[in-house]
Amino acid sequence: MDVDPSWTGRSTLSHLEGSLSGERYDAGSLIGPDPVDGRPLLARYDLDRARETLTVESLAGRRRGGMWRWGEALPVADPARIVFLGEGSTPLVPASRLGGAARLPNVSVKAESLNPTGSFKARGIAAAVSRAVELGARAFVMPSAGNAGGALAAYGAAAGVDVTVVMPADAPEANTTEVLTCGARLILVDGLISDCGRISSQVAGAAGAFDLSTLREPYRLEGKKTLGFELAEDRGWRLPDVIVYPTGGGTGLIGMWKAFAELEELGLIDGRRPRMIAVQSEGCAPIVRAFEEGSRFAAPMEAASTRASGLRVPGSIGDFLILDALRQSGGGAVAVSEEAIVEGQRLAGSHGLGYVSPESGAAVAALMLLRERGLAEPNDDVVVFDTGAGTKYPSPPRLAEVEVLEADVDEERIRLISSRCDP
Repeated sequence: MDVDPSWTGRSTLSHLEGSLSGERYDAGSLIGPDPVDGRPLLARYDLDRARETLTVESLAGRRRGGMWRWGEALPVADPARIVFLGEGSTPLVPASRLGGAARLPNVSVKAESLNPTGSFKARGIAAAVSRAVELGARAFVMPSAGNAGGALAAYGAAAGVDVTVVMPADAPEANTTEVLTCGARLILVDGLISDCGRISSQVAGAAGAFDLSTLREPYRLEGKKTLGFELAEDRGWRLPDVIVYPTGGGTGLIGMWKAFAELEELGLIDGRRPRMIAVQSEGCAPIVRAFEEGSRFAAPMEAASTRASGLRVPGSIGDFLILDALRQSGGGAVAVSEEAIVEGQRLAGSHGLGYVSPESGAAVAALMLLRERGLAEPNDDVVVFDTGAGTKYPSPPRLAEVEVLEADVDEERIRLISSRCDP
């Protein structure tokens, strides 16, 4: 759908900056990672100028713009170039019952599964596709564990450009079906997301397609940072005490940390920051390992394995940005078992949050550990991220035995079954 210019402010994007090198680059052309060191590039804005129009009052008048309401601090110069499917403005849902189970009564859940394409990936892909098309891109390629690939196929179709998605052969069928239904080309690889990344780079070179790999271009991060913008606004410009975030490539966590700095510079929040908690699976926990070892960079994880496909990321070029945010915030990193991930999905569902993804289940499982790990206090305001819908994944192991009845079951059998039910 088209974005009404009144829904968004004008971008104040000024330049790009190497996240590690500090080198400055022009933002007016397509570019991959930092040419100096291959690390992520960060978009920088003229926030003094943005402050003139990006205000509490102006935001209140842009309710229909989704994440693009924050246009002054997003990269697309011309609102007509925005590819908008309704992404952003997801609800922050009070979850007192779930919080009670974790002995943390003040818990809320950011329901990112309500985005177009069913996950938070819609935000980053919307920003990246919109800006790259504005700069002249006409074809995209990207490795994906699942949801990002589906999102790229959908947004690429909306933009009218060619898309190739490279996925592990065991990616969820819902995601591969989504890619194909949206008209994208699909390549399946017998390997991990890191293997898909290498092939994606080769396809980009051979086909002249722009590579949208995680943190290898600057603008997916910009879409994800709107998580932090919305969180501040949702809570009356006061950030929570703790954020629990399932972490694969880490774009969302890095993006929120960037968003908080920009919000402070805009004068919308003070200098207080949440404790950031990165959650990974025990089968793929490079960030947890590096955090515990005190390392600034995370060595890639060998033989990575987890049912939570979005967490099956052996290594990230933004590893140091994730670890910096964890340490600067006084937060931490938690690895949970595969059994705990399934239990986390059950806990979320049985406490009124619906059928969430395995990644979200990992975040819920970590929530249950915060008190005993000393990462949260009873009166803390805690936000847990539900990053995607569970319906897009293979079913978890059955959580309880289900009795199958004959169609002509007799009344005595019904009474017997009913007697087992809790009142």
